Amino acid sequence: MRRRCYSLLKFRLITCIVAVFALSRSGLSAENEQVRWTPDIVFATVADEPLKLNLARPASGDGPFPVIVCIHGGGFSGGRREDYDDLCRKFAARGFAAATIDYRLSPKHRWPAHIYDCKASIRWLRAHAAEYRLDPDKIGAMGSSAGGHLSQFLAVTNDVQEFVGDHTHLDQSSKVNCVAAWAQASDFTREYGVWKEAPEAFKGFLGADLTAQTRRLHVRASPLFWVTPNAAPTLLVHGTADQDVLFVQSVWIHERLLSAEVETHLVPIEGGGHGLTGAHLHQAEQATFEFFEQQFQLKK
Repeated sequence: MRRRCYSLLKFRLITCIVAVFALSRSGLSAENEQVRWTPDIVFATVADEPLKLNLARPASGDGPFPVIVCIHGGGFSGGRREDYDDLCRKFAARGFAAATIDYRLSPKHRWPAHIYDCKASIRWLRAHAAEYRLDPDKIGAMGSSAGGHLSQFLAVTNDVQEFVGDHTHLDQSSKVNCVAAWAQASDFTREYGVWKEAPEAFKGFLGADLTAQTRRLHVRASPLFWVTPNAAPTLLVHGTADQDVLFVQSVWIHERLLSAEVETHLVPIEGGGHGLTGAHLHQAEQATFEFFEQQFQLKK
């Protein structure tokens, strides 16, 4: 009797495992039917260092599709483009094309190499728009932490030649139409004493920590001080409990953008920390999807 019960239990357990596996494969297949995934595209080679992007696009539809460039975080010295693979697939399932990109990292590379590479990726996407059914007139950017800073910096330097860089399709525009910046520091001079790793991080990123002599260097790398009426519309998403980059950093640039009469929206994630997870991450993603859908008039 015990053997029979054990055998029955074992059979049911195996059946459940097979069913769960089948459902997960079914979900994966459904996603693959919605999304066309093209990884490891080299968009630039700088001093023999290849920079790549992973591209997600809707599997159906003629396009051209609005494009979102996803820029990973990691304190300017870490992180991987693969960190945003899943988010790119989510964008593609909603009718966007989305690219998650490499950029050169510190301390090997100093500012402004990071922003040069972000702008280069945008120019590459425009140059290859016809090949991948992309809309060259509808390109946005998003990112969190360092990626949020780089996204915001793109928005406020659309018309600043200094940060274009000197590689990759210089005949194309590196302009973005709108950005979503999560947990970004708009003023680097006020990260000291807040983020415990600031002195070491900025020494690797900018080549120096904050002194009276290097303050100008920090100011010029901070999005807050580049805001003009020409800045791109911006969504700011920030956890109110962020202890690495204080929520007020987003308040400062939100107010500066408003003063310049630039469209801007601030979404506080109540109780959210620096790295958003769970319900906080879902809230940030939903706000971001809705913002880009509205900006690019993408009907759902």
